Amino acid sequence: MTQHTPAGTDGVPHPIRVLILNCNVTESMTAAIAESARSAASPGTAVTAISPEWGVASAEGYLDSFIAATAMLERLATWPDETDAVILAGFGEHGREAARELLEVPVVDITDAAAHVALMLAPRYGVVTTLSRSIVQIKDSLRAAGVAEHCVGVLATGLPVLEVHADEDRTRRAVVERGRQLIEAGAEALVLGCAGFAGRATSIEEELGIPVVDPVAAAMLFAEGLVRLGLRTSKISTYARPRPKARPGWGPAVALVAGALDAKLA
Repeated sequence: MTQHTPAGTDGVPHPIRVLILNCNVTESMTAAIAESARSAASPGTAVTAISPEWGVASAEGYLDSFIAATAMLERLATWPDETDAVILAGFGEHGREAARELLEVPVVDITDAAAHVALMLAPRYGVVTTLSRSIVQIKDSLRAAGVAEHCVGVLATGLPVLEVHADEDRTRRAVVERGRQLIEAGAEALVLGCAGFAGRATSIEEELGIPVVDPVAAAMLFAEGLVRLGLRTSKISTYARPRPKARPGWGPAVALVAGALDAKLA
């Protein structure tokens, strides 16, 4: 991936270019994510939404998540266009830390971005997600990001990811019901724990009476802010560039990961 940050006369990048990578290959969901991101973006910000070239129709569970993460990393490694920040649009999915190794531009995951926003609004928050099999995975992701301590719980609607848009009223009712349960458990803000829930925060907030965080919108604000601050991913140790070595079977991305990427980033 070519990375370059054009500077305006005031030293602020203009325009900001944000690449959003859906974790699955379902184009309708990629389009919905793009719509939510653009609605939250500042005027002039260029938003490009893509999906992996192969992978899973929806990421539900560890096997799907690891397949999706590998496909996402290959997509990032071979993306030809310039970008100033990357958003990973998969709630609780794997690949966040690896993408930060791969790239120097800020990599914002919708999971921890939404949780950080919630913690700026309330001391404790809860998460509503799709299937119960994702609960432990989401908790692990929140823990790894350092935002799990004040999460009162993660509850599932029981709706598969690809059914989230099938019946809007059913989805809203399911999220509201789980939101009320989390409020009873002590949550004072709610995080929508699926990129497919994007665009519903306002109506759910009106019904529940607490702040409701759209994860895609939250990630967009962080991505723009990090670019405006001129900040990039630390490469001193943990997220240092991958060491050149053979990575058999990685496909067209292998040359980038094994050495050519360093030349592009220099």
